[in-house]
Amino acid sequence: MIVSETHVVILAAGKGTRMKSAFPKVLHRVAGAPMIEYLLAAARPLAPATITLVVGHGADLLRDRLAGRGNLRFVVQEPQLGTGHALRQTEALFAGVGGTLVMLQGDVPLLTSATLERLVMTHRCSQAAATVVTAVFDDPFGYGRIIREGGELVRIVEERDATNAERGICEVNAGIYAFDLAMLFPSLARIAAANAQGEYYLPDLVGIYRQEGRAVGSVRVDDPDEIRGINSRKELAAVSRIVRQQRNAALMAAGVTLEDPDTTYVGPEVEVGRDTILHPGVVLEGHTRIGSNCEIHAHVRIVDSTLEDGVTVFNFCVLNGARVAADARIGPFAHLRPDADVREAAHVGNFVELKKTVLGARSKANHLAYLGDATIGEGVNVGAGTITCNYDGLRKHPTTIEDGAFVGSDTTLVAPVTLGKGAYVAAGSCIVNDVPPGALGIARGVQVNKEGWVARKQGKK
Repeated sequence: MIVSETHVVILAAGKGTRMKSAFPKVLHRVAGAPMIEYLLAAARPLAPATITLVVGHGADLLRDRLAGRGNLRFVVQEPQLGTGHALRQTEALFAGVGGTLVMLQGDVPLLTSATLERLVMTHRCSQAAATVVTAVFDDPFGYGRIIREGGELVRIVEERDATNAERGICEVNAGIYAFDLAMLFPSLARIAAANAQGEYYLPDLVGIYRQEGRAVGSVRVDDPDEIRGINSRKELAAVSRIVRQQRNAALMAAGVTLEDPDTTYVGPEVEVGRDTILHPGVVLEGHTRIGSNCEIHAHVRIVDSTLEDGVTVFNFCVLNGARVAADARIGPFAHLRPDADVREAAHVGNFVELKKTVLGARSKANHLAYLGDATIGEGVNVGAGTITCNYDGLRKHPTTIEDGAFVGSDTTLVAPVTLGKGAYVAAGSCIVNDVPPGALGIARGVQVNKEGWVARKQGKK
């Protein structure tokens, strides 16, 4: 870990015109997480004293998304006149501050902590005024080119301002730098907007430093994908695909079976235990944790949920904010909404929905049920078509079903109501009062048979 004082600045003001979006570019999701989150994670091992985001388009959305980060600061760039102008907006924050400033672009989510640590170490060891991250692309179109003389980096030229010969250079500028803070801002003020865009290009600082006789170094990444920027939805999809492939490869190396990695989406903060099997089309998002020896069948989506060891989730289920204990079985076609709590070896079957409900150990709701705001004990059988009527139009009310109770099919439980331990409810009942322990509750309409009614209706005698 880098222990000397380091400050990080992330440029995140761009609208991303080619994204054709009302949202800031850095809030678009890469494999399930906003791309800015990847940059913040990459910078974390540097142990920076401060992290500053230069924001512009959608600044309030960015602040809201990143609220609560203790060492995060925001500076607004308005108008947006290029990268050099963006960095200058932070000058007041660094008055009298020394150390190293690491500047990142907010749209390069594949950047690794290892590269940033190497950048800072190289920069400090060489005592350079600036150190630039570079890469070699087979097709460098769109990137600023690295111009060297005798192997030394002398300047960076942008694509629009490059000559035909310079456009043939394959080494490009990643837009990622380390600067010596003591000399940065006076030299930064010398950048002019003498280019095709009329903007203040930060790469011009390399030429200025050379004119001042200061050393400029470079660090080349081995994998050019690491500094790939995102400027369009197509590029967003391409980078997301790379992130998913990397994530899935790491899971398989750790002992997780992915039957079809190309269709399995696992978010960056998801944990999956050893010997778990993920079938095609599985999507795991948010702060989800899957235990060991689980099996998640095809086309299941699990968000912000915890599954303990040995859980089976059958096809086409959705779990959001749920907890499932060991050896439970869910689905197919089940929906576990927030605060669903399925206990050990319980069964939730097809077309069953749970919301803010505890389903006790070894209890079963196997068919066509809605269980909301309910506490269900152990060993309970909930028959097909059972509904807890938990909402009266103004307030939610609880249903309690104690251990060993049996609820017959097509039962309506009008909350608040309690079924006592070992109680039975006859099929087709509408229960509006408590059923005592060991009692049978029956609440049906009286059946009336009208002899000859069909013939009379059809006009027959």
